[in-house]
Amino acid sequence: MTTGTSSDHPDLQSPLLSPTKKEFPEKICIDDMLQRYCGEFGIWQLRHFVLTSCAWALEAFHTMVMIFADREPDWRCRPGSSCYSSGLGFCDFEPGSWEWIGGSVSSTVAEWSLVCGEKFKVGLVQSLFFGGCMIGAGVFGHLSDSFLGRKGSLTVVCLLNAIFGFLTAFAPDYWTYLLLRLLTGFSTGGVGLCAFVLATEPVGPTKRGAAGMSTFYFFSIGIGILSGLAYIFQTWRVLYIVSSIPSILFLVAFIPFIAESPRWYLVRGKVNEAMEIMHSIAKSNGKHLPEGVILGLDEETKENSEAKQEKGTKEVAVSGSLIDVIRSPITRIRLILAVAINFLTSVVYYGLTLNVVNLETNIYVSVVLNAVAEMPAYTITAILLDKFGRKPLAIGTLWFSGFFCLLGCLVGNEGYWKVVRMGCGVLGIFGMAGTYNLLFIYTAELFPTVVRNAALGSATQAAQMGAILAPLVVVMGSWLPFSVFSFCGVLAGFLAFYLPETLNKPLYDTMAGMEDGECNVNAVA
Repeated sequence: MTTGTSSDHPDLQSPLLSPTKKEFPEKICIDDMLQRYCGEFGIWQLRHFVLTSCAWALEAFHTMVMIFADREPDWRCRPGSSCYSSGLGFCDFEPGSWEWIGGSVSSTVAEWSLVCGEKFKVGLVQSLFFGGCMIGAGVFGHLSDSFLGRKGSLTVVCLLNAIFGFLTAFAPDYWTYLLLRLLTGFSTGGVGLCAFVLATEPVGPTKRGAAGMSTFYFFSIGIGILSGLAYIFQTWRVLYIVSSIPSILFLVAFIPFIAESPRWYLVRGKVNEAMEIMHSIAKSNGKHLPEGVILGLDEETKENSEAKQEKGTKEVAVSGSLIDVIRSPITRIRLILAVAINFLTSVVYYGLTLNVVNLETNIYVSVVLNAVAEMPAYTITAILLDKFGRKPLAIGTLWFSGFFCLLGCLVGNEGYWKVVRMGCGVLGIFGMAGTYNLLFIYTAELFPTVVRNAALGSATQAAQMGAILAPLVVVMGSWLPFSVFSFCGVLAGFLAFYLPETLNKPLYDTMAGMEDGECNVNAVA
């Protein structure tokens, strides 16, 4: 009987049960994890969304406070003076023959005599504030994508807003006031975009549009609250203090309960921190996130080989900047279009808003009505957003506004035609308010996480440039501003034709992931 070695019979070396292959965790992107395991918009997202979006009210306080602080108060002739001649304004009277109702403390205009030949200084303050917003949007857009993060950047801008707001109340002269408003604009420019991205990034793809469109309600509510505060505190220095206190309250009572964006953690290579947030979302929403499922970047979730999976488990930070956006043909075109559309939209929105505010009505009531009038636009666009898509709705609202601005240009300005022109302006604001709101969510979805805030910051900078130019358009006459607004609205609508639709599309994390995804879409098409 021949005795063989085990080497002669390799089957004898093998165990009866083959060992299982090494299991690797299933890597899925954040959108898939939200849809499959955590919930797209549950209790966690609702609480986080409300807490974060309250920052929009702070932006409204620091932006719109100038309407009341820099207003021109009512005036009256002093008893016994010779200023009672009819048809004349105070610029035609001798100094000292008239006085401000409410005294010089009622506004900066009254305290520093920013009237007659000095009236341009009021517009200069407004323009420099928006100029500061433009700079701040770019700076904090970059910082929130890099080491500061979304929450860190929001904390910094709110702190700076509170500091500069309080200091403004003690400005000893006009030029100090001008500088402090510029600095306030610098910090204010980062509030809205940081809050918007932080509030919407943890929301699932099918709910993100409606959530993003709802952020502007907080801005309108903030304007309404500010109007009430201005009615109670009718001295401009006290109003600046009162309007800055909410920023401190937000830092103390809200920021500690706001989570950093899991998308930012992921692209910074902090997978464990991102997973902790996803587990919290699932638990709060009554869902279960199973073991063996982890987050991965776009390109990682497409890798199937074990070698690539092992490589993907390493925590590697992924960064990006505007240079990366410009280098990529896909995002470069998107950025140019987004910047142009945001600029044109802002010219119309702020221009029409200034026309309405300058109506000869009670200023407090007018501001409240303007804020309330925009809310139906937010509601309607939020309802239609996921039904018709971002692109058709953007084109429709832009052309809607442009059409009524054209009508406002054609009608006269006498008798009942004044009412018709005012109605055209209100409808123009209605359409443009919907566009302005829509552009935030649309622009955010056009770019991946690594450059989202930087791209959104550039678009916001363009919008602030439009806000700077809007007052210059308003002073051009009675019918000419409407023609400019109509042209801007129609042109922006044509530019929107060249943007891609983002409805129910994935929210990409990296530039490579977006490029691969777009190439696959084009190949299928």
